Amino acid sequence: MPTPLPSDYEAARTSLHLVAVHVLARRRSAASGRFGLRPTPGGFGTPAFGDPDHEETLRVAGGVLVREQRLADGMHTTVHPIDGATLAELTAFAGADLSVPHTVGRDTPDPGDTGAPLAVAPAAATVVAGWFDLGARAIDRLLAELGPNAGPSVVQIWPEHFDLGIDVAAGETRANLGASPGDGYCPDPYVYVGPWSADRPGEPEFWNAPFGAFIAYDAVAGAPDPVAAVTEFLHRGLDLLAR
Repeated sequence: MPTPLPSDYEAARTSLHLVAVHVLARRRSAASGRFGLRPTPGGFGTPAFGDPDHEETLRVAGGVLVREQRLADGMHTTVHPIDGATLAELTAFAGADLSVPHTVGRDTPDPGDTGAPLAVAPAAATVVAGWFDLGARAIDRLLAELGPNAGPSVVQIWPEHFDLGIDVAAGETRANLGASPGDGYCPDPYVYVGPWSADRPGEPEFWNAPFGAFIAYDAVAGAPDPVAAVTEFLHRGLDLLAR
């Protein structure tokens, strides 16, 4: 992971958030009633949706929007560059309809000027993809170590806040665990532990955020083994909550 972050990172992350909500989640929701996303090679995307004869997926790979469709004559893949494209162009490419009301939660970002060009530089898009991949690998490692008693939910990217998240048992409560590429709280990527209860047991310095605890991009990117660093941080939060 590059350090420092590219200077155009926040603009790219904001544009990709709009694509996640108003292209990928919007299209999946219209077809299936569900809007959750998943990390995919080089980025993020939908699971397969639609009936078996017309199944499709939408995903972002680097700075490109990829649409894969099963049509009458077989599978077809089409691509559309994101950088410089408008939200209106990308939704039309994806078969989504911007005129239909769409929400993924109370903090659903407004699409804004759908005719304005989006800015997604390749280096910044790579950081977003890498952060989701890192979070997914760390959470998978953590779940393998916790075992079935953790009662985990399904890990997915929630379009509303554009973060990869899951919740697990944590002592007498549960906790949200996740990886965010940045938001209004912290513009840089971070990993977090968010207890469902108000309790913040032991080690007050660990609980460094209003929602619980977080570790920021620089600390993770500079670690010898970033996946191990994230896994250790998540474990620490759960261990404190289990006391």
